[in-house]
Amino acid sequence: MLAGVRVPHDRGLAGHSDADVVAHAVMDALLGAAGLGDIGGLFPDSDEAYAGADSLQLLTQVAQRVRAAGYGIRNIDVVIVCQQPRLADFRDEMRANLARAAAVEPQAVGVKATTTEGMGFEGRGALSTLAAASAARR
Repeated sequence: MLAGVRVPHDRGLAGHSDADVVAHAVMDALLGAAGLGDIGGLFPDSDEAYAGADSLQLLTQVAQRVRAAGYGIRNIDVVIVCQQPRLADFRDEMRANLARAAAVEPQAVGVKATTTEGMGFEGRGALSTLAAASAARR
C-alpha cells in the first residue's frame, strides 16, 4: 500500500498499521510543519487500536489536528525512492488519495518516484519515502 494504492509487487511492506510509508511520511511532514510532534507519539505501535489501521484515515486525523492548531496546509511533496516496482502509472491516484485525505486541492500535492540506479539500500530492493509539507498560520 502506497498512498492508499495497492501496488502489485512480489514484496510488500510490514508495519503495525497498513504500512503505507508514503502516508506515514506525509503525516510526519505535516506534523513537523505545524510543530506538533510525530506519528509515533500520536499513533504508537504499542497501541492495538492502530493495528492494521488505514493510514489515509490517520492522515485525515493529522490534517484535522494541524488545522485545529491554527494552520492551513499549503502543500505536500513526496518522493518515493525504489528500483521496483515502477510507480509512474500510480502517481495520479496516489496524489488524489493524499489530497482527499488531507483535504487539500490535488495541485497542492506532488508525488514523484525515483530510483538510485541500483545503488544503496533502495538499489538492493528496499523502498524509502521522503516528504515535505508547508503549513501557515491562518
